Amino acid sequence: MSDGPSVEETSGTAEAARQHYGITLVVLTTAALAYALSQTMVAPAIPAMQEALGASTTAITFVLTAYLLSASVSTPIVGRLGDMFGKERVLTIVLITFGIGSLVCALSHSVEVLIAGRVIQGVAGAIFPLSFGIIRDEFPPERVGTGIGLISSTFGIGGGAGLVLSGLIVDHLSYEWMFWLTLPVVAFAVVMTRLFIPESPVRVNAKIDWGGAALLSVGLICVLVAVGDGNDWGWLSPQVIGLISTGLVVLAYWTRFEARQAAPLVDMAMMKARGVWTTNLAGFFLGFGMFGSFILIPQLVQVDTASGYGFGASVTEAGLFLLPSTAVMLFAGPIAGWLGDRVGSKLPMAIGTATASLAFVLLSLEHDHEWAVYVASAFFGLGIGFSFAAVANLIVAAVDRTQTGVATGINTIMRTIGGAIGGQIAAAIVAAEVIDGGYPADSGFTVAFMVSAIGVAFAFGATLLIPGKLIRRGSRPAALAQASAGAPARG
Repeated sequence: MSDGPSVEETSGTAEAARQHYGITLVVLTTAALAYALSQTMVAPAIPAMQEALGASTTAITFVLTAYLLSASVSTPIVGRLGDMFGKERVLTIVLITFGIGSLVCALSHSVEVLIAGRVIQGVAGAIFPLSFGIIRDEFPPERVGTGIGLISSTFGIGGGAGLVLSGLIVDHLSYEWMFWLTLPVVAFAVVMTRLFIPESPVRVNAKIDWGGAALLSVGLICVLVAVGDGNDWGWLSPQVIGLISTGLVVLAYWTRFEARQAAPLVDMAMMKARGVWTTNLAGFFLGFGMFGSFILIPQLVQVDTASGYGFGASVTEAGLFLLPSTAVMLFAGPIAGWLGDRVGSKLPMAIGTATASLAFVLLSLEHDHEWAVYVASAFFGLGIGFSFAAVANLIVAAVDRTQTGVATGINTIMRTIGGAIGGQIAAAIVAAEVIDGGYPADSGFTVAFMVSAIGVAFAFGATLLIPGKLIRRGSRPAALAQASAGAPARG
């Protein structure tokens, strides 16, 4: 259509004016790690925050919910703005906003101010789609998969490390230190982004689809608030049913609205492409399992041994059970990206989802000994590290360069929604039966781990539907080759 978006590509920039892609990767990893840490670090500190602020249970849960909502709403919108106005410029603004939010949280003396700070922080969810776009624009074709793999695995690495650090802070410092310690990392990332990340060579000339952004925001907020408070309100309560119904209706109308726009926020033709919707489906179930583990493993190991199971671990010790997962992810992501560059990302995605599902099966069948939890944690890290790296690369390979930000943003939302639902279902299963002493029944963990295993098995099934063979030999994927078309080569 003549009035639709057009692509503008900058002329070749002199080699000397652009940084080596390795420096860019270090900066992007720092930014992604800061966000990933803040996502999970708060969860174990909720009781301490509630006591310090004198907040009600309902109010303090919004410290988590507000962040989730803000990240889900802003990620695709800001990703699209990066496609339009330059990913480096928008990333800088996002990091500064994240720093402001961290400062507000650190200075908060009421739960209302803390929630406001978390809303501001949540905008940083767009760091991931912006980083994927920068890698696609700046890296040589043979390095795109490895770079995206490392950034993707940072989501899981930071999530696990955040739980460990949270325990140390809760046990030895006040909750404000979680946010004070974030500030220097963010400040470093802002300076390094401005100094060392070149601006995007590809732009989209289009108007901002504010109508589509508003509809998407309303639909997501309704669904996520219902999911986040489902256990408290009751899953069959009028509030939950009403919000979910409203959200689904709004999202259904949003898809029709976007299909009629000349320059939509999200191209519905792109979303209907088999390589996109199958990968998004796999991402949803992947998130379902991952967040279940972040809730179930620490909760299991902290149960007092007087219950007949559990290990009576402290908050800090509980985080240590996730260290094998975090350590393995550090290597699994880049390896999966390297493998994807050579045989396609469908194979590491299949390996990852199968491995993660088997790790949950192991936990379901054997969680009476510490060694079993550590072994399962390591296998889980391998599975999630492979899967996260692959799912991002599959999306990048399936869409045009001009849609990288919004496409990976939508995929991030799918993982977030899956994680929210998976976490709530896992918590509901464990809380359903209580034994003497007020402890959850061991059978609850057995069932919850198996449900998570089934969820990730669905991700494996969705992976098989993704176009292409599991093993592709010969030349690297054409989409990755196109990723650096027009960008200066770097050594």
